[in-house]
Amino acid sequence: LGAVPAVKAAFAVYYGNKKGKRIMKAYERLLQYVRIASASDEKGAGSPSAPGIWDMARLLEREMREMGLSEVCLDEHCYLYAAIPANMEAEAAVLGFIAHMDVSPASPCEDIRARLVDYDGGDILLSEDKNIVMRVSDFPFLEDYAGKRLIVTDGTTLLGADDKAGIAEILTMAERLLADDSIKHGKIVIAFTPDEEIGRGTEHFDLKRFGADFAYTVDGGRFGEISYENFNASAAHVSFTGRSVHPGTAKNVLINAQLLAMKFFSMLPAAERPENTEGREGFFLLDESGGSVESAFQRYILRDHDARRLRAREDMIREAARRINERYGEGRAEPVITQTYRNMAEVVEKYPFMIDIAKEAVRAAGGEPFIAPIRGGTDGANLSFMGLPCPNLGTASHNHHGRLEFACADDMELVVVTLVKIAEAYASIGKRQR
Repeated sequence: LGAVPAVKAAFAVYYGNKKGKRIMKAYERLLQYVRIASASDEKGAGSPSAPGIWDMARLLEREMREMGLSEVCLDEHCYLYAAIPANMEAEAAVLGFIAHMDVSPASPCEDIRARLVDYDGGDILLSEDKNIVMRVSDFPFLEDYAGKRLIVTDGTTLLGADDKAGIAEILTMAERLLADDSIKHGKIVIAFTPDEEIGRGTEHFDLKRFGADFAYTVDGGRFGEISYENFNASAAHVSFTGRSVHPGTAKNVLINAQLLAMKFFSMLPAAERPENTEGREGFFLLDESGGSVESAFQRYILRDHDARRLRAREDMIREAARRINERYGEGRAEPVITQTYRNMAEVVEKYPFMIDIAKEAVRAAGGEPFIAPIRGGTDGANLSFMGLPCPNLGTASHNHHGRLEFACADDMELVVVTLVKIAEAYASIGKRQR
């Protein structure tokens, strides 16, 4: 699995199974999991929002029981919990690992045709019939993976590595810990959530049942990525009311709600759209729109790492509505703004050792850690504000939510080693007083 001796040595340790049963590799699990279509549905009223998430949860529940995990529980809201008992006498903090079972509804997820390819560099032909190519010119970081094995699709669906790669890595870690008593650790708890992709992943999360003092979501990108900052997020729904009359007698009378919406959109800064921003730069995203002459709507996603700048974006939405109403009459544009999640840095920065442990674990696995702000959110953001500090770790995958999503099979195994090393480190961390 690569030429680095330290990495080979790590694999020799963690692939050893003293109980005689071969331990499945993380990428093998991922290839199984992606066969289940488990996209969440923003219009779904229940928890989970779509039946495919139940299918995923039941498969995982069965696997966890067969693996020998304890306290396995799939609750009525489709939250799946389990535990690995401590194998040492000294009491230590309870460590949690979390991933989500749903995939994004932004791209097709039915009939995913995933395959493992030996990547030698250059463009990757995903589908010869449809001439779908993943090009280095679009994704220059592809070249970093030359000589490794990648999991790709045929370019007609997403892969689902966000976040089935995280699930695969957590369960592979669990199997290795259960198989090797020489790796000393305190109690470790696991949770897999539904509906993270539509912002409802922690809606029914049972913190008491979970029981962790500290936790990590495994829901990021490149191996070695550690994140403890995410966007502050709001959603804005703007309704537009027009006046419909016969177009033959419309002069100075008709007010087209669709045109009001277009004018509203033009009032927001074009330079602050997602396609024009990066790093810690916030944005306005027109996520959905529709309507007729008489009524129309637009739904916006507002994001910024700085809470004050997010409030300024909310004010810009209100100001654009005020200007529409001033020009065309009161009530023509009506914005409703709701908070989605907040920047977990406010909480996690109080526990710097969590980041230090993650960095050392990445190094022990043969990688180089790097801190990256999340240009989005995770379950960990809401959990941090619910009282469970919860930074995020990379899963060795890229291009999430799209048809060119891929994961690096070799680096997924390094993520597993990282999780094992984190588990070992927390054996010496005391319990937290809430």
